[in-house]
Amino acid sequence: EVEGNGPPKYFYGADEFIELSPQEIGLGKDAARVSLRQLGDATKHTLQVLHEIYPPGADTGPDMLNHEGEEAGVVVSGIIEITVDSQVRVLNPGDGYLFESRLPHRFRNIGGGDCIIVSACTPPSF
Repeated sequence: EVEGNGPPKYFYGADEFIELSPQEIGLGKDAARVSLRQLGDATKHTLQVLHEIYPPGADTGPDMLNHEGEEAGVVVSGIIEITVDSQVRVLNPGDGYLFESRLPHRFRNIGGGDCIIVSACTPPSF
């Protein structure tokens, strides 16, 4: 357990992130290659922080996602194509995004290497 009933936990080692299974949250079979590593226990906080890795060709599935809240992120390495509502943009390292999560959205790695993103969502969506 990452956050027990002891004193508050403020710092996390890389091995303490929680791997979320994209299949379990409804992203589909093709999304299984995507790694979503969550910082801490999002059920105990109002902010969800993820370290995301999209291998080449990986995406969040054929259906557009939508949920309550807002999300934002910064591309650390690689490139990612993000669709939000009717807008499509390719983001490179150092580029970021911020949008209302109720808008239909999708992420797809169109590059030849892994795309790494650090993102945040409030409230936690999964």
